[in-house]
Amino acid sequence: MDVVTTATASGDVRWDRFGDADGEAVVLLHGTPFSSYVWHEIAPALAAEGFQVFVWDMPGYGASAKYAGQDVSLATQGEVFAELLAHWGQAEPSVVAHDFGGCVSLRAHLLHKASYRRLALVDPVALAPWGSPFFRLVRENAQVFEQLPGALHGALVREYVGSASHQGLRPGTLDALVAPWTDETGQTAFYRQIAQADQRYTDDIQPLYPTLRLPVTVCWGAEDTWIPPAKGVELASLVPGAQLRSIPGAGHLVPLDAPALLLGALLAFLREG
Repeated sequence: MDVVTTATASGDVRWDRFGDADGEAVVLLHGTPFSSYVWHEIAPALAAEGFQVFVWDMPGYGASAKYAGQDVSLATQGEVFAELLAHWGQAEPSVVAHDFGGCVSLRAHLLHKASYRRLALVDPVALAPWGSPFFRLVRENAQVFEQLPGALHGALVREYVGSASHQGLRPGTLDALVAPWTDETGQTAFYRQIAQADQRYTDDIQPLYPTLRLPVTVCWGAEDTWIPPAKGVELASLVPGAQLRSIPGAGHLVPLDAPALLLGALLAFLREG
């Protein structure tokens, strides 16, 4: 494993690489309010199967830079991802993207000409409408929420993150997911990323889904309460030739709720043809 920091227009990005440098490249994208930690079981398992695996924390997330005035919008994240692929020298990796990472990967491909061998979308944010009532409440009152006492903020984040799991997260796993958001810098960053979330970034690309010309699979947690599984059916119907795989017993956090089932689906997809 290599832990590296790369400078981007939206701040330093921390990324890791697993596996053989000669292996076929697979890049894993996280969502919000998460980090590359969501892949901590999947990434080494893919590497053990011979793939070269890249994971990264988006600007404003995880161990990457967080600062006042930072642009962490989905538009910028798509640009940063295309920039990172060029930096890594990966002209056509396979891409696996969860939640907001789905929009980021789609924007990088459709708007910024990033090429992929294959694309796996896991409970992605890709179709309007999106954003829970809680999400909308925070977005409209971000400056108020930024002023919450630290203990109340921490409890709110733990409850919110925990609700993405159907199985229930182990305490250590939940601690790792919320840790980047719990200090003063992280608290402000947590509300910043919600304040900048805007459906127009998926509206930009939704009409382009029928133009996708690469193998695509859509994996969806059967018990997802954040984005209903019906959205997976809708998305798969818009992408020519897309497969749809329901993951039983998993909520929105499929990589943590059902890592073995998701890994099996991904390996089958990555090895097709």
